[in-house]
Amino acid sequence: MVRRLDEFLEQAALPAWNRVGIQRVGVFDVATGPDSPTRYVLLPCRSLAQWWEAQRVLATDPQVLAHPFTQAPPDNPPYVRYESSLMIAFEGMPRLEVPPQTLERKGRIFELRIYESHSDRAHRKKVEMFDVGETALFKRTGLRPVFFGSTLVGARLPNLTYMLVFDDMAARDAAWRTFVADPEWKKLSTTPGYTDAEIVTNITNFFLRPLGYSQI
Repeated sequence: MVRRLDEFLEQAALPAWNRVGIQRVGVFDVATGPDSPTRYVLLPCRSLAQWWEAQRVLATDPQVLAHPFTQAPPDNPPYVRYESSLMIAFEGMPRLEVPPQTLERKGRIFELRIYESHSDRAHRKKVEMFDVGETALFKRTGLRPVFFGSTLVGARLPNLTYMLVFDDMAARDAAWRTFVADPEWKKLSTTPGYTDAEIVTNITNFFLRPLGYSQI
């Protein structure tokens, strides 16, 4: 099942998305986290219209429809189920940033973090916190973001999701230690209105590995 899904993504889905102008599609498996085996697909779109085109091309493109994956019968399904989330990029980081490790064809790991809040107001406050200073602190202390997204449609709302990239787990641990010890972070994280106790109710962490055909 996993092999067939990978073959479909690599041979049919990614080329179709690239043909309609969606570049740098990320595909990852789970290094640490629940529900393994699972594939995560990151599809960066410029607009809702392009997102809709991504859906349309999988339903109509002849090269996609000709792939055996699309013909799987009920007694031999291609996957168990899939879930999707639609996110809008933060104003402070409006575009996905391709990791230098990807461009240099180096090994890398990704940390995917989901922050849930108890209300829409608290969620907006956490997004604001990133835009006014936390994102800049990330970059200065070695936490290299790939994207930040506020979830518009998906599970466990309200929430935001972001992805970081590292050379390896040792680099990840060192960067987080630098970040939490930074005086500016200590000041920002204790500012009234920005404390975790006020605006964050749950944080979920996943560690992901890029597949060989991933474009991120």
